[in-house]
Amino acid sequence: MSSSAGAAEVRLSIPADSAYIAVPRSVVGNLAARNDFTLDAIDDLRIAVDEACALLLPQSADGELECVFQIAPPQLTVRTSAVVPNGWRPDTTSFGWTVLTALVESAAAETIDGRLTITVTATASATESL
Repeated sequence: MSSSAGAAEVRLSIPADSAYIAVPRSVVGNLAARNDFTLDAIDDLRIAVDEACALLLPQSADGELECVFQIAPPQLTVRTSAVVPNGWRPDTTSFGWTVLTALVESAAAETIDGRLTITVTATASATESL
């Protein structure tokens, strides 16, 4: 089922509570399925978004996580962010970060105005070859 709408953006805010992590995981799965990602690629994206949320969850200073899903077929970019303590960055040598980067085309973390954003990007054709 291919989306004919082209570029789109979906925004989601959830409480920084592990009980809600299934929500962004479900959203990315649905969006990837609508944009011709394979079943394996959909699972990879779900796990990557889950890891991004898990990295930010304990650091959220205001108790909220934001996820922005940008669809520009065949590419899907997810930006997961939270207000974090000054100077906190994810450990890029951790198991969680290693898993996250292995599952997507690219992953990065950046801090802007005290808000840390973890960005993951996958392309339907590139993800199929993983």
